Amino acid sequence: MSIPLILASKSKPRRDVLYSAGICPTIRVSHVDEPAALERAAAAAGCDVDDLTVDRRVAILAEAKAQAVHQAYRHVADTAAAATGERVIAYPLQAADPVDDPSAGSSGDSVDSAGSAGGESPRDVLLAKLTNDQPNAHDADINATTRDFSGVDVPTTVEPISNIVAMQPGLTHAAVGPLIVGCDSMFLFDGECYGKPHSVEVARERLRAMRGHTGELWTGHCLIDFATGRAVSGVSYAKIHFCNYSDHDLERYLATGEPLEVAGSFTLEGFGGAFIDGIEGDPHGVIGISLPLLRELAGQLGVEWTDLWNVERGELFPAGKSDPSSIVPPAENVHQPGDGWVDCMCGRRHWGLNGASGVLLARRDAVTGAVTHVVMQHRAAWSAEGGTWGIPGGATADGESPIEGALRESYEEANITPEDIEVVGSWREDHGNWAYTTVFAFEKPGHHVEPRANDDESMEIEWVPIDEVPNRKLLTAMKTDWPRFRARLDAIAAAHRA
Repeated sequence: MSIPLILASKSKPRRDVLYSAGICPTIRVSHVDEPAALERAAAAAGCDVDDLTVDRRVAILAEAKAQAVHQAYRHVADTAAAATGERVIAYPLQAADPVDDPSAGSSGDSVDSAGSAGGESPRDVLLAKLTNDQPNAHDADINATTRDFSGVDVPTTVEPISNIVAMQPGLTHAAVGPLIVGCDSMFLFDGECYGKPHSVEVARERLRAMRGHTGELWTGHCLIDFATGRAVSGVSYAKIHFCNYSDHDLERYLATGEPLEVAGSFTLEGFGGAFIDGIEGDPHGVIGISLPLLRELAGQLGVEWTDLWNVERGELFPAGKSDPSSIVPPAENVHQPGDGWVDCMCGRRHWGLNGASGVLLARRDAVTGAVTHVVMQHRAAWSAEGGTWGIPGGATADGESPIEGALRESYEEANITPEDIEVVGSWREDHGNWAYTTVFAFEKPGHHVEPRANDDESMEIEWVPIDEVPNRKLLTAMKTDWPRFRARLDAIAAAHRA
């Protein structure tokens, strides 16, 4: 398996450069306060920010971004490693056919074969229930609703959650990786450092000054090996020669919006590329991430560049998370390693090439210890069963365990900060070639999670009173599972009180 790469940026150009080079990175935005980072570094050096050279500035910011994401993943790994309680594994498809699996009923009841009609097998009855009035597995609409095992007595096994934490591959047990890369770019022109202009007025002023002249694009890189904590850094550099474009060209370029959110107010790979007469130096660094420098840094960490490849040659960038029959997701929604549809043994298609998972976070009364609220996600309209309520979660990425994936996804979607919660159990619904893990968690005593919609996956995120959950329009799978999940949360809370 390839070594995962985490890009500490939402930059589409950087992501596209990596993808074209055979690497589909996991995207994790750093949310670094860049001016504050530069001020801290300048103060530590005993100088003003203006005294920092451009190469030093981009190196400082690249390291700050990589370290911020490294710390965020450290919180995920530490919270997963500290998980307590029981892991329940449910095998609904075994319940449908106890004849084929004699051990299926050993931990729970099976569907009674006497309940089948017309000589059908129990498996036929259950699969008919799953696909009744639904399109076949070759139709796009098969993604439209999640599975429904209501009325089915599902066999289960139970084990300490610590067993799977100790044995399952993930962040805490990797000998190398994932690698985390942070980058920052600045444009040096006429002795002044330019970042993103953000406004049309600033971009216009800069572009007028730049035409017919030459500037320098500097990009800092910091690469961290999560397994060892080792960090290496470097800076790429290139001279950019601009043509003498006209005022008409300048205004048309501004109207595209492209120069507003890029360092130096221009791009090499976009509309601005035609106005660049030549480059001396690393062209990929101009786009925002230098492949030769990144290869060199990976080598310093003992990682072969080709071990980062996880995309087949010529493989097109995936279209998105929604199924073809649904509303198209926002353009900024990005593909992550592990994203994709699986044709499941249950007759449906499920999201997550490595399976999927989510966090069911509960809040308890400070006095009684009883569960009072849970965090719920109002799902985006473009997603499967859009507009329903469920828990934040998603596909498990390459190189992480289901618990780690649930913690990462719940932060990205709902701002559930892993350092403020404790994992107290899980429920894994195993379909054979696909599984979904629901991670049960409480706020740590004295800690408070402030949930909010962090990305386009949600319409809203709320602390919902636990008695009100059944009154929401629930995701089909959540509606099916909620009674047992409610009972499980109450039992865990009672055990904690004891």
